Amino acid sequence: MRGPDEWDGRERSGGPGERPRIPSPRPAAEDHGPLPDLPPVPHRRSGPVPAPVPPHHAPAEYESDDDPVIGDDTGPRHPPPAAPSHKVLKSLLGAWALSACSSEETAAVEAHLTDCATCAEEALRLRDAVGLLHPADSLDLDPLLRSRVLEGCLGRRPPRIPVPEWATPFDAEAAKLDALLRDMGASEWRAPVRLRWFDGREPVERDTTVAGVIGHLMAVDGMVATSLGLPDPLGPAAPEHPGPRRRTEAYWRTLGEEPDPRAPHDPWREQSQALIRTASFAGGGVAELSVPYGKFDLALRDAFLDRAFETWVHAGDIADAVDYPYQPPAAGHLHLLVDLAARLLPTTLAQRRRDGLAAPPQQLVAAGAPGRSLHLEVEGSGGGDWYIALDSPAAVGSPECTVAHLALDSDEFCQLAAGHISPEETAAGQTGEREAIREVLFATAALSRL
Repeated sequence: MRGPDEWDGRERSGGPGERPRIPSPRPAAEDHGPLPDLPPVPHRRSGPVPAPVPPHHAPAEYESDDDPVIGDDTGPRHPPPAAPSHKVLKSLLGAWALSACSSEETAAVEAHLTDCATCAEEALRLRDAVGLLHPADSLDLDPLLRSRVLEGCLGRRPPRIPVPEWATPFDAEAAKLDALLRDMGASEWRAPVRLRWFDGREPVERDTTVAGVIGHLMAVDGMVATSLGLPDPLGPAAPEHPGPRRRTEAYWRTLGEEPDPRAPHDPWREQSQALIRTASFAGGGVAELSVPYGKFDLALRDAFLDRAFETWVHAGDIADAVDYPYQPPAAGHLHLLVDLAARLLPTTLAQRRRDGLAAPPQQLVAAGAPGRSLHLEVEGSGGGDWYIALDSPAAVGSPECTVAHLALDSDEFCQLAAGHISPEETAAGQTGEREAIREVLFATAALSRL
């Protein structure tokens, strides 16, 4: 009987019913006698390694140019790189603390720190110092972050003495300006700043410095301070008759005697904080306290809004002078500032008529009655709709008596009220009586002053 791998000659390769043929095992090399001894492997020595003799006298065209294989390695041996010295690793600690090392350097430094107590202490000190490199405040943060944090804090524990709503815009704008001033060096305090306003007839400019602007704010804020019983920042230099321009010029005459240009910063900040504290502790009845502004008076609540508006405008002047970005007030605060300007327009129109700068009224009505009105529409953040009485400040603006419509962007309206753009340059949507629109545009610019 045949085995499964035997062939009887009847089966043909590729024929039907063919079974795969498995070949018999080949004979091993040892079946033909003992193998020849291999030549000993030479030890490596310094100097060039002699070229190996090709085995079995292979022809030259089959010889390899590769290095000889020694031992069980698949390639030539290379000694591992030496670990960096203590001196090198110590010099890398500063870059490691700033996360500026490569991955290999980081691994080497951290491995060294586990064995070297001196370097570990130095690395800890450097990491703590890196944390101090970040500024305490950044103006690039979300401008509403402070409001959200305060809202969250006050929601958990309401204050015993809350800041009045009409004082919060001044509080916020003073804090923003203080943060800007803290980021400035001594040379930036001497940077030239150009103040601009509208004197009723034409634009006016005045050159000063950052220190001069802060002195101007402190001098005018002093009128509110003295109304609340706080010390006058001008002291003996205060002029006899109150007024923003007189007080500012009196302070500027003394500013040149200060050796440090940053000298106005701390007094201005302390006075701003004292104003907020005093107004908060005084209670609600203080809101109607009269604050003299020279030719006119303002209620304390409106005086605080006026100071917030001027703080924001002059902070923008400073930011432009030192090339620093600056954000407008929050929408709710900006609406209060625009509302103040709109409420002051009838009084400003009447003052311009007394000064001979505006046309006489066309239709006088009884006090409190509706009269000819202009519909002022301020678009954008903080905007709204107001009806401005045109003929008398005692009249009431009314939609039924509207004779003109004026539409302005909120930023452009504020720039006009600050005297930074002239009435002729204002891009506004206008319909109705052209004379009424012109009077309101000029009265808005006349709200500005030094």
